[in-house]
Amino acid sequence: MKRALCSLFLLMAFSMKPQMQVAGVNIPLVFKSEESALILNGAGIREKYFMDLYVGALYLKVKSKDAQKIMDADESMCMKLHIVSGMITSEKMTSAVDEGFAKSAKSNLSALQSRIDQFKAVFAAKINKGDIYDIVYDKSRGTLIYKNGKLAASLPGLDFKKALFGIWLCNEPADEGLKKKMLGN
Repeated sequence: MKRALCSLFLLMAFSMKPQMQVAGVNIPLVFKSEESALILNGAGIREKYFMDLYVGALYLKVKSKDAQKIMDADESMCMKLHIVSGMITSEKMTSAVDEGFAKSAKSNLSALQSRIDQFKAVFAAKINKGDIYDIVYDKSRGTLIYKNGKLAASLPGLDFKKALFGIWLCNEPADEGLKKKMLGN
């Protein structure tokens, strides 16, 4: 009986999934920040011209399907980007960031420009397939950008966080399908 219970326990432990998989990338169900543990809200693939570019995952304190509420929230959250294509270059990423901020920030773009430039500098170094960018918002420290686990930039301001997360969540997102997936649809 004891052996059967142990076997059952092991079977249950191994069948529980501490992660999900998107386009061959293992996405953890929990992201631990210095402040708290965040739960996966949703994840999907960023595609352009039928090519997979990166897997994006959104982590929040409490799950939500309301993109505007998420963008406006002054609470910890994380956007995780796993590069899955060798076709992404620094130039292409910088161009995409410019386009995303233009759609997300609109009339506030000039007020954010110096921080946008600092954010784009994170992508100046060569981008490789397998690189992971964690964009973590912490209301006491601002937006922290990590490349492969190393802090690459720290940018203050809720206004910047709103515009940055808006790249993926605004009314004109970088990828509508990715937005839907990150919102748990």
